[in-house]
Amino acid sequence: MPVPETIAKPGSGVETDTGPGRPQTAGEALRPHAEHAFAHELAALAAADDRPRPARWRLSPWAVATYLLGGTLPDGTLVTPKYVGPRRIVEVAVTTLATDRALLLLGVPGTAKTWVSEHLAAAVSGDSTLLVQGTAGTPEEAIRYGWNYARLLSHGPSEDALVPSPVMRAMSQGMTARVEELTRIPADVQDTLITILSEKTLPVPELGQEVQAVPGFNLIATANDRDRGVNELSSALRRRFNTVVLPLPATPEAEVDIVARRVEQLGRSLELPVLPDGADEIRRVVTVFRELRDGVTTDGRTKVKSPSGTLSTAEAISVVTGGLALAAHFGDGVLRPGDIAAGILGAVVRDPAADRVVWQEYLETVVRERDGWKDFYRACREVSA
Repeated sequence: MPVPETIAKPGSGVETDTGPGRPQTAGEALRPHAEHAFAHELAALAAADDRPRPARWRLSPWAVATYLLGGTLPDGTLVTPKYVGPRRIVEVAVTTLATDRALLLLGVPGTAKTWVSEHLAAAVSGDSTLLVQGTAGTPEEAIRYGWNYARLLSHGPSEDALVPSPVMRAMSQGMTARVEELTRIPADVQDTLITILSEKTLPVPELGQEVQAVPGFNLIATANDRDRGVNELSSALRRRFNTVVLPLPATPEAEVDIVARRVEQLGRSLELPVLPDGADEIRRVVTVFRELRDGVTTDGRTKVKSPSGTLSTAEAISVVTGGLALAAHFGDGVLRPGDIAAGILGAVVRDPAADRVVWQEYLETVVRERDGWKDFYRACREVSA
């Protein structure tokens, strides 16, 4: 059964009417899709890639892993790392997509699950936009299909009235679909994936037809550990996935590297002025987050209480990016403790009662006594007052 092309493919370069003002093109997107932002790297990898490729894959599994982990190609092209972590995690994830098992990326919030899923889809299929965003209100139609009700009422069920979901489109085109925050989706809606993943078919009983997946189809889902017990996956559905756990960065150095890379990328996309070295403040943010996460200082000598939030790497990136904007627009062009203090306070104090006590205790017992942190202590005291 052919799937009607009812939705224009995002990022195709076609101009779209944005209302007042001139039309928008793909190159003007505030946050380009991975396949556009890193098109040069993907093209260079495809040109250098002489290894076997699964059906409808744009790159071989080796090249997909290289795209995520980074490297230098024979022609000198530098492929920037998209994921900093154990190589085997990426290799297992890529290999899973080359089989008939779907991939579930699991981890605490802020461990780059969405980022990795987007780049995997971009490298494998050249299109990361076949996406279902999971929420408590995600309907079954978002995973299966819906209807154009004007056509349905005037002509009854027909292929012209059918509105394919991103998953249905991926099945018919042999591409990679993505489902974000799978465990936030109601259990009965989650289970619509069982037939799709096990039988590789999507029945359309209203038309007496079905859509069968063609080679190249697979699905990447993400879920975080904090959602266990919210809408726990059924055992039948979990068996259809190969689960890969994305851990938090193993060392402070790795986390500092990740934060620095992403802040630089975000700064370019937001057209923020290039600032002098901000490594000291990046390391300070990472140190604070890791100590509060782990419940102990870096030297292991002092135990501290942990706040209710996750204090993930993604939140550290947000804090530093906010500080970068403050320093550029309202400071002297140098990232200083005062630029990051308010961001850290907002990330740590999620519960105004309990978390504020945790933060004040950490400030007085750890930050106040640490050499070289006096300016940071004063800035935090000022915003906490």
